[in-house]
Amino acid sequence: MAAPQDDMFSLCVDPTKVSGCVEVRFIDKIKVMYCSNECRQAAADQYHRALCLGTSQEDPNHPISKLKDAWRSMHYPPETSSIMLMARMVATVKQAQDKGHWQKLFSQFCSRAANEEEEIAHKLLGEKFEGQLTVLRTLFTTALYDDHLNRWFTPEGFRSLFSLVGTNGQGIGTSSLSQWVHACDALALTSQQRVQLDSFIDQLYKDVEKETGDFLNCEGSGLFLLQSACNHSCIPNAAASFPSNNFLLHLSALSDISPGEEIGISYLDCCQCDRSRHSRHKILRDNYLFICSCPKCVSQMDELDLTSDDEEEEGEAEGDDMEDEMTDV
Repeated sequence: MAAPQDDMFSLCVDPTKVSGCVEVRFIDKIKVMYCSNECRQAAADQYHRALCLGTSQEDPNHPISKLKDAWRSMHYPPETSSIMLMARMVATVKQAQDKGHWQKLFSQFCSRAANEEEEIAHKLLGEKFEGQLTVLRTLFTTALYDDHLNRWFTPEGFRSLFSLVGTNGQGIGTSSLSQWVHACDALALTSQQRVQLDSFIDQLYKDVEKETGDFLNCEGSGLFLLQSACNHSCIPNAAASFPSNNFLLHLSALSDISPGEEIGISYLDCCQCDRSRHSRHKILRDNYLFICSCPKCVSQMDELDLTSDDEEEEGEAEGDDMEDEMTDV
């Protein structure tokens, strides 16, 4: 977590080892190191002192270790939300001289109604979310309780905090495959070669996702205040990316944006954006709890309410019928 730019909760990740406490869990799956003593000191001053395990690093009974282990055993999907991101929010307030500043800053992120918070918790933790949320809150309270944030440790407050991270958390994608795919965009190819390459990449993702799940390019979750203010659009005029292969989020225009025009990013990947309106709505409703009314969706209101899978099955059925007719002939 760095200062509140649009790298608000992140760390430098260049693997240059420095003296002292240099290794932390920025992304739950991997260990990363600070790029310099200055970065290490900045993290220590902002939040790390409240979370540092010190000589208890290997102690499985340390409250923070128990919290991490519980999270790893239950969170679903893997990288959608991180309990340690919530822990850093608490740690930042605990260490801050101006605690009100950070609480006000966190309040700027989108919040949800109670029923929506419950749906988000269900989405993140699965069918057993109620019991798991209770376990997490108990461990979270034992490890991090602070009087200034007592509301965050109540059942309702913890669910709201969990929902805040689940709603506003931006997946941080820096995988080598993602970088390779982006590099392919710059290749000078003929139309036929581009179609062949796109088809290869699509199949590659499908094959890999069978093993990794849907979060291949998502190595963690971060909170970015400016990016979180951007609404979704199925025809976005901007895109969030991590071109420097680290925690720094870049928000880049995809087309000319006029003064006063809303900046929209897509919560869907490229393949999902090309699916039918009904399919897009189903994904957004299931994962983000809203119905999209962007210009593309409005223009397609008269489409049949079929998901893309239904359309494919219908197409296959028609193909089978044609084969039968040909066989009959």
